[in-house]
Amino acid sequence: RCRCASHLVGRSGIGGALSMRLPKVLIVEDESSIAELISVNLKHNGFAPIWAVDGEAAQLEIDAVLPDVILLDWMLPGLSGIELCRRLRQRPETQRLPIILLTARGDEDERVRGLATGADDYIVKPVRSEEVTSRLRVAIRRSRGVAQDQGQFGRFRLDPGARCAWLDGRCLDLTRNEYRLLQL
Repeated sequence: RCRCASHLVGRSGIGGALSMRLPKVLIVEDESSIAELISVNLKHNGFAPIWAVDGEAAQLEIDAVLPDVILLDWMLPGLSGIELCRRLRQRPETQRLPIILLTARGDEDERVRGLATGADDYIVKPVRSEEVTSRLRVAIRRSRGVAQDQGQFGRFRLDPGARCAWLDGRCLDLTRNEYRLLQL
């Protein structure tokens, strides 16, 4: 089920095992060299990257496992990044999902258009790794600050900000549909 085996990190510590969920970043980029560079950087900085080569593949990934944030290229083959962003903003389960446009389009008019479409942030290529990781952290922090815990039920807790269900202090590896069922 899990698309990225590294999204859970187990650590032993005082008092037993501690599990920590790494933030999932969906990289939607058709240029493999750029996607690989970003992916390696994200892995080294505590993220769990997932790569989709185009808008259709990204939609499939989002439907399978909802990421914490999307890094989205504007100019993609087939379904453009702008159109994918527009569609995601129309769906209730992805309305608040942080989306950062990553594109070569750097004109002010293009930036305004991208943000008006629903992107939360805009990064112009070429990019610096530090800027990408910093902006991803900010986007995730903001999105988690918006939602409140839905509740604690004994040893079980739902955290919509992190899109995670917790049992005995451990984040459960759930598909998007499994998580949605728990929210009912």
